[in-house]
Amino acid sequence: MSEAHNKKAIVLLSGGLDSATVVAIAQSQGYTVYALSFDYGQVHKVELHAAARVAKAQQIEQHAVIKLDLAALAHSALTGSGVVPKHRTLEEIGEGVPVTYVPARNTVFLSLALAWAESLNATDIFIGVNALDYSGYPDCRPEFIHAFESMANLATKIGTDGNQIRIHTPLIAMTKGEIVRTGLALGVDYSITTTCYDATESGEACGSCDACLLRLKGFGENGIADPAPYRALTE
Repeated sequence: MSEAHNKKAIVLLSGGLDSATVVAIAQSQGYTVYALSFDYGQVHKVELHAAARVAKAQQIEQHAVIKLDLAALAHSALTGSGVVPKHRTLEEIGEGVPVTYVPARNTVFLSLALAWAESLNATDIFIGVNALDYSGYPDCRPEFIHAFESMANLATKIGTDGNQIRIHTPLIAMTKGEIVRTGLALGVDYSITTTCYDATESGEACGSCDACLLRLKGFGENGIADPAPYRALTE
């Protein structure tokens, strides 16, 4: 890995466990982090409050929130078209593409991150995709990331000028347990993050959607309780 000291990086920040960990990883590698979040019409908009908390706690350089109306075009349980599945087994979660997949979401997000990166004269973009403990999303696969990186270097002035644009995916080969362990070692405060697809307005997680089950699996593999609030624990 090249020397990153004093270099800028765009980090896609949803406010969840994975993206908070990625911010910490980028900072540990010497990058000055510019975080990018999206208000895209998601029903779990509470994640944006978590993103703001993470950005403040981890002292990022700048946090931008872009408003998009993906819900008008991209039908998904996360944009109000369908019901968020609950109580699925880990085997069921890993089979097929679930109704929580938002069509082309990571392609859109990375494209806007690329625009900001080029404007900042930055060549590094971090995203918290994962190909092991994940819900079957096609835009979380290494093949997609490699293809986007190739496109980014062909489609930008900074890339065609000979500066290699890199899409960093530090979590892509990690289990959720490994992600949690990495974040804890870097001092991530997971109590302020929100991963749930069906959280309350105050941020209490449901504990039974795919995102919650995978998150709880990660903490369970480390033998510790998830510090984030769950409404099932207070009802």
